[in-house]
Amino acid sequence: MNKREFLARLREGLRGLPREDIEERAIFYSEMIDERLEEGLSEAEAVGKLGPVSDVVAQILADTPPAESVREKSKPRGRVRAWEIVLLVLGFPVWFPLLIAAFAVLLAAVIVLWALVISLWAVDASLLGCVLGGAVSAAAFFLRGNGLTAAAMLAAGLCCAGLAIFCFFGCKAVTKGALWLTKKTASGVKHLFMGKETA
Repeated sequence: MNKREFLARLREGLRGLPREDIEERAIFYSEMIDERLEEGLSEAEAVGKLGPVSDVVAQILADTPPAESVREKSKPRGRVRAWEIVLLVLGFPVWFPLLIAAFAVLLAAVIVLWALVISLWAVDASLLGCVLGGAVSAAAFFLRGNGLTAAAMLAAGLCCAGLAIFCFFGCKAVTKGALWLTKKTASGVKHLFMGKETA
């Protein structure tokens, strides 16, 4: 893909934003490509270093405050026909409760997802607490002259330490996945209501 094609696809993907914002981003990526061309890369390599246009567009839209998109979308596009208003009013008892129910289900899913993430971190924290408890118990039993019980407590603490480390990496991966999924969901809802401008 060459620079002209990349910028054309970028503008196409950002059509829901205000025109000045689209041009500002197009100029930014044009200059970035030019800098890489000056470093000795070919045009295809310079464009390839930016990644797929869809990823660039998704990142820009994710970083764009919703107010900017709303401002552009709220510009009048023409007259609303009378039959459209009648359909909206007559359909209100049907579509409005369905819309609220959809948001409630989506919100519940997000809450359940993050409750799971918090629960996993709580398990990891409790395992770390068991490590501390095992070490303190081992010291207490050792000072009382009960070496076998002290060794058992120390072994239990070490097992919990291993499980805590293992659980930490799992919690980290689940948290990253939950963040990604939440971001994608928010982006999907944003695009559902703001959509793309139809030219």
